Amino acid sequence: MSDEFNLSVNQLDALREIGNVGAGNSATALSQIINKRIDMNVPKVALVPIETVPDIVGGPDTIVVGVFLRVYGKAPGNILFLLPQKSAFYLVDTLMGREHGTTRKLDFMDESALMEIGNILSGAYLNAFFTFTQISMLPSIPALAMDMAGAILNVVLVQLGQMGDQALVIETEFLAEDDGIDGHFFLVPDPGSLNTIIRSVGVE
Repeated sequence: MSDEFNLSVNQLDALREIGNVGAGNSATALSQIINKRIDMNVPKVALVPIETVPDIVGGPDTIVVGVFLRVYGKAPGNILFLLPQKSAFYLVDTLMGREHGTTRKLDFMDESALMEIGNILSGAYLNAFFTFTQISMLPSIPALAMDMAGAILNVVLVQLGQMGDQALVIETEFLAEDDGIDGHFFLVPDPGSLNTIIRSVGVE
């Protein structure tokens, strides 16, 4: 494990607080879009083996919809928004004004809507990050895939080829008030970004 990952309690708390505000911004944005209250848990900040991330959403064989964005700037990293298939269909029905249970597969318009949601959530999250750190970070155009969680993560792993087998993950769970949506939002900074972020919040 590199020295970059030996974070103190105060540093982890600082990252959790940034994640908390970022996730709060994102939850508010999603709530306004779908006109339902969105609850979120306190973000978990953890160093995890990258292959264990699918377990958070039900296991590597669970069918999920993933929206993936690369983050550019002084603290590059990756954002991954994972929704179980059922939640993704529910979200699409809500966005498109359809009766819930209508969507059985995603067409081009559905995918575009979900990618735009990923875009909005990521922008809200990164704005909060900027407020805390004064580090400007820009998300890429989102990519979307519907597949087993393990397969989607393998695609992300290709992007993270330099990362090794451990990743610092800031993970938040979003829940709609009627339990129709259960999504997981992950921020995975590149290893070199951690020092930049930690220095910017002034926690040594």
